[in-house]
Amino acid sequence: MKPTVVLVHGAFAESASWNGVISRLQAAGHRTVAAGNPLRSLSGDAASVSDLLATIEGPVVLVGHSYGGAVASNAAVGNDNVKALVYVAALAPDKGETTPDLLGMFPGATLGEHLYEVPLSDGTADVYVAAEHYHEHFCADVPAGQAALDAATQRPFNSVALNEASGEPAWKTIPSWFISPEQDRAIPLETFRFMAGRANAREAVEVPGASHALAVSQPQVVAEFILRAAAAV
Repeated sequence: MKPTVVLVHGAFAESASWNGVISRLQAAGHRTVAAGNPLRSLSGDAASVSDLLATIEGPVVLVGHSYGGAVASNAAVGNDNVKALVYVAALAPDKGETTPDLLGMFPGATLGEHLYEVPLSDGTADVYVAAEHYHEHFCADVPAGQAALDAATQRPFNSVALNEASGEPAWKTIPSWFISPEQDRAIPLETFRFMAGRANAREAVEVPGASHALAVSQPQVVAEFILRAAAAV
C-alpha cells in the first residue's frame, strides 16, 4: 500500500501552491491531500491537521512548507500512521520555540521587513506580505504573473500563530527529510541546516538558486524528493 501524502501549506500561501507537486505525486500513484491550514494558532492549526490525519488509513507521509512545517511537527505527535516528515523550505521548531525564534537565529531573512498588519476585532492581527514586495522576497524565481496572482490570493498569518511556541515535536521520533532553497529570503539557509542537523534528517538537500516558494517554482524537484521519502516508508 503506497502511503498517502498530506501536504500542509504555510503562511502567505494556500493549498493551490502545491498543485504542481500534487499532479506529479498522483501520477506516481499516491493518494494526495492538501490540508487547509487555518493559520490562526499553532496549537489550533495542528489540531485541525491532526483531525484530518486521524481519518486516513494506512501509512502517511506528512509534508510541510514554511510555517506548515511547524504545524506538521505538532500534528503528527501520537499518530502511528505518520511514517515520514518532509520539510519543504519549512520550519521544524523544538519544544518552546516560536517562528520568530527560528527566523532570528541566523542572519539573511528579508521578508519580515515587508509585512503589514490588519488589526482584528478580537485584539489579534492578520499579517500579510506587501504585494509590491511579494515577488522579490517570497518567490523570486516564479514568473512575475504567477507571483502577482499568489500575492493577491495569499492567506494571512494571524499574530497568535506567529508567536505561539511549539509543543514537543514529532521529528524527535519520526524520520525526517529536508529540502531547502539556497536563495530563501523568508528563512535563512543556515536555519534549515541547523534544523535538519538536530533532527538527524535522513536526507537534506539544498536547491541552488531557489526561492522560498520551492513547491511552486520547482515542483518536479520537490515531488521527486517526497517520493524518495515515501519509498523509504
